[in-house]
Amino acid sequence: MEIEDVPEVSWVDPEEDVNGIAEDISFTEYDISASPNDFNIKTLFDFIGSGVVKIPGFQRNYVWDIKRASKLIESIIIGIPIPQIFLYEEAKNKFMVIDGQQRYMTIYYFMKKRFPRNEKRLELRVIFDQNKGIPETILNNNEYFSDFNLKLPSAQPNQVNKFNGLNYFTLDDADKISFELRTIRNIIIKQNAPDDEHSVVFEIFNRLNSGGINLKPQEIRTSLFHSAFYDMLYRLNLSQNWRALTPSATPDLNMKDVEILLRGFAMLVDGNTYKPSMTKFLNRFSLKAKMFPGENIIYLERLFERFLENVPTEDKIFHSKSGRFNISVFESIFVASCVGAFCNRDLNVSPIGIEKVLSLKEDEGFIEATQFDTASEKNVKYRIERAKEMLV
Repeated sequence: MEIEDVPEVSWVDPEEDVNGIAEDISFTEYDISASPNDFNIKTLFDFIGSGVVKIPGFQRNYVWDIKRASKLIESIIIGIPIPQIFLYEEAKNKFMVIDGQQRYMTIYYFMKKRFPRNEKRLELRVIFDQNKGIPETILNNNEYFSDFNLKLPSAQPNQVNKFNGLNYFTLDDADKISFELRTIRNIIIKQNAPDDEHSVVFEIFNRLNSGGINLKPQEIRTSLFHSAFYDMLYRLNLSQNWRALTPSATPDLNMKDVEILLRGFAMLVDGNTYKPSMTKFLNRFSLKAKMFPGENIIYLERLFERFLENVPTEDKIFHSKSGRFNISVFESIFVASCVGAFCNRDLNVSPIGIEKVLSLKEDEGFIEATQFDTASEKNVKYRIERAKEMLV
């Protein structure tokens, strides 16, 4: 008997709470305030440039095309109301965009007179992460950006739109002033109590974001729990040895591959405390990982690199026959092969024999634990223990 394919996308385990929070949050447990503020366009631009407003990691991949961006700018100039933006107040004068990043970034790019090229947007996301913004040298590099000249259709046949082809610097003075002074309502959300929890923020992101693409938990998690540990995950995610084990040679835009790495480490370090849901377990571990000392992060990175050196790649051992990546199989093999070294604080990861892996993947009990109710405490712990028995 072999592990069967599940009709899901390549990265997703069946019956798992990967599309959101499995357990509803009771908002009566929190003290949350929401206050409206009308900021003009010039102020919004200054907020981004000064770092007062932060664009979360999962939102840094700008997805609008020039036509849609141009329509927003035109709407602002002529006074058409713009949908409100939601900000989360992290600290005094420090805000995070919850909903409205595409609008924020369109305004920023227009006033910078630059528009990101499609083929460079994934790379720009990495640059944004590394620099906490886009350096001027990159912004002025024509390989990454083109000039942001408005591309607008005519309102009537044979009638040219008066703003078509213009940019921020070529607008006439009256239109530029109108643009800069237009206001957009910003709803500022603040969690007053408790001050040591992030689950409500996670849920706010999940409920309010309306960017047209459903956010995945890791996209939200990446923003809320960014840390040196997460920087390490990003580095590992670019490793050629790791990418050889995954379905794609390039990182996943929804960060599913980063979530797989996170999940492997979470099970290795804290798997004995696992309780459903998987989403909340990974949230708690991500919060804990923000406090990891640098030497611990370096050790975990080296341990994973040693694991990669000992994993056979030619047979894609974490995949099913159709090429789908089975997260549960990866997690079980990773923990089983590394837990001894982790407990001893060394790097003695034994080579992983392909024959033993194939036997594990054909084991009926293991198959059942990887196909049904995969995030239950019973099945998570069973498949890891079974992997230890058969691989080590």
